[in-house]
Amino acid sequence: MLQIYDKTAPKKSANLSVNSDLLNKARSLKINLSATLENALAQQVKKAAHETWLKENKKALKTLNNLVDENGLFSDSFREF
Repeated sequence: MLQIYDKTAPKKSANLSVNSDLLNKARSLKINLSATLENALAQQVKKAAHETWLKENKKALKTLNNLVDENGLFSDSFREF
């Protein structure tokens, strides 16, 4: 599977603001803040990259779908269902 980012890249500190109550509750539950943020960011980056790819390839996908609608799939003659 294609990786969205380099998981071996060095860590870098970042300053951010978080709701104080949420932060206190997460800490009391011993939630790893760095890992949680990294996972959430990775999901958002993957989602944004997917949406960008779809937008950039919209014309090609439409052309391919039209080709299939007009001519069927190349494998149609091999299907047994």
